[in-house]
Amino acid sequence: EYYQSGTESEWRKLGAVDKAKNIISACSKIPHDKVLEIGAGEGALLQELSNHNFGNELSALEISESGAESISKRNIKNLKEVKLYDGYVVPFVDDEFDVVILSHVVEHLEHPRILISEAARVSKHLFIEVPLEDVLTAPKDFKITRTGHINFYSYKGIRKLAQSVDLDCLNQEISNPSFAVHKYLYNNKIKAVVKYSIRKLMLRFFPKMASYIFVYHCHLLLKSKPVARNF
Repeated sequence: EYYQSGTESEWRKLGAVDKAKNIISACSKIPHDKVLEIGAGEGALLQELSNHNFGNELSALEISESGAESISKRNIKNLKEVKLYDGYVVPFVDDEFDVVILSHVVEHLEHPRILISEAARVSKHLFIEVPLEDVLTAPKDFKITRTGHINFYSYKGIRKLAQSVDLDCLNQEISNPSFAVHKYLYNNKIKAVVKYSIRKLMLRFFPKMASYIFVYHCHLLLKSKPVARNF
């Protein structure tokens, strides 16, 4: 009962705005009529994509029954179906979707290559977004936190993970969470302005250094490599 029926998290709503913006930008030049989000939670991201008329047919996979129920109860335009799944096996045929989305999911996975491979199998293009948490200030030792993250990525690390399952990286970008997200996190307008501004300026002028010091979000647009044929 992680997602209570009929309730909406302000945090997820704010995050969905940033996530949708990144997806729409990354996928603007590729077909995106049929879209699947894997690990769709309570549906905040699908709702935001629908509000921006992204995708003529939206589908969702979710491991949580309460999440699936919440998605079904939303008034999401063009939502075709919501399915429960086991976290790894994707119940669709090869290349069924133009775009499959794994937004802030991979950092939670015990076996990320399994789900990434499955997601790539059913998609013509795969969009992945993760937080870049393998930074200078990260703790030396692993510790369970409320976020539930068990994988911690750098800019190169997430790229190599995707490439390790035979995916081509068509585009990779780092983004700074919005001021609204910073304001929610710090619950202090002045502190939020300072933190947001520093991270924004660092990312603009010193991107490599910035992603080594601060936690940003990173998204990749991926495509399966063509199968080599010997004649």
